[in-house]
Amino acid sequence: MTTMDIEDPVKIMSDKICCRDQQIKTLVSLTGKRDQVAPPALFIYGHTGTGKSLIINSLLQTLQLPHVMVNCVECYNQRFMYEKILNKLQGLRSYMADPESYLKCENMNDFIRTFKQVCEDQGLAKQTVYIVLDKAEYLRDKEINILPAFLRLQELTKQNVCVILMTEIVWEKFRTGTGYCEPYIVNFPDYTKDEVLAILTEDRPEGCEADFYSMYLNLLLSVFHMVCRDLREIRYLAGLNYDQYCQPIKTGEAEASDSRKLWKNIEPHLKKALQTVYLREVSSSQWEKAQQDTELGQTPSVQGLSSRNHVELPYYSKYLLIAAYLASYNPAKTDRRFFARNSGKVDRRAKFIKKHERTSNHMLGPKHFPIDRLMAIFFSIVEGKVAPTANIFVQISSLVSLNMLGQVAGDDQIDTPKYKCLVSLEFIKSVSRTVGFDVVRYLYDFV
Repeated sequence: MTTMDIEDPVKIMSDKICCRDQQIKTLVSLTGKRDQVAPPALFIYGHTGTGKSLIINSLLQTLQLPHVMVNCVECYNQRFMYEKILNKLQGLRSYMADPESYLKCENMNDFIRTFKQVCEDQGLAKQTVYIVLDKAEYLRDKEINILPAFLRLQELTKQNVCVILMTEIVWEKFRTGTGYCEPYIVNFPDYTKDEVLAILTEDRPEGCEADFYSMYLNLLLSVFHMVCRDLREIRYLAGLNYDQYCQPIKTGEAEASDSRKLWKNIEPHLKKALQTVYLREVSSSQWEKAQQDTELGQTPSVQGLSSRNHVELPYYSKYLLIAAYLASYNPAKTDRRFFARNSGKVDRRAKFIKKHERTSNHMLGPKHFPIDRLMAIFFSIVEGKVAPTANIFVQISSLVSLNMLGQVAGDDQIDTPKYKCLVSLEFIKSVSRTVGFDVVRYLYDFV
């Protein structure tokens, strides 16, 4: 293959996809013409939003290479994966399209035999067929022989076939033993700030000057680039906040060159959006309506952005978290007073000493408590009768994994594990409201 044959597709793809010239050149040199023998396997990895799928799709279409694309998330077992590859290769999208011609495949041996037959029937015996497996990390959860077999598929079928694995994790996490055929690895690094700016500039609205839009993007990236490197998310935020950025110009309050006034107008809106990066609690139209309500001095009709103070937890997990908070910030000697029935009168002198001389427990931070005390408070505050089943104790472990509870190390952890609550007062108040529990009434500092 001549140099001209390689440069033409490179130029075509580079004109459509910017900031990925090196990866395009590498992949074009490895694939080339339809009858060119490719490596047995390519391993393409990089974070989401780095252009992996875009470039592979563009490459296969530009070079008009015979290929099959399969998302491993959709293939819940290996049989479904084998059948999807074989039937896509012969042009069938589903079983309902042609039940009589739909191929069935049970195992890897049947797949290899049927794959060779399909290639011969479709006239692909002397051409390189590309099998693209997106989300390839899910192959690790299937039978142990699937990944090594796909990596050696060219050797096993004696056909020109290249398996392309696309994933977000490194190759080292795929190795589970020896005997693997090493794929050719292509890395897609995260876009730099300048590359993100160059890509977003291509989305410039019609009639907008390049310098003005570039200034807007620089302001946007100065806020979001440190916390978000996902190109798709930044692109979404750029489109979402652009009209708000232009608002002072439309109303005549500022000129297009007055960057200080434009920044002063957009800054609070960007800070609100910063609190919910990656979240889709409301739609774009709802977000814009909420911004308009705020400007008019009205209470936003959509709650969610910047007002998210609780997290969805199972019913009993909420009471367990409340019990843990009470155990962390209340002295153990007050449990009888708060939670035991008929606990007697409270000594007013002790209450006076507490209010005027004791240091606030919230200032001292959370104290650790044994699991027995946690369960005693839980059973006292939860509504209805609850049996101490394994399901309850599993939810304690879940709260630990969510970093809402912390397990305290100690010599007696096997017999009596100890925990402490790690959430804030505002957070526990919002959780308490969802179950109708007034947590402040049971806190020693607020009595």
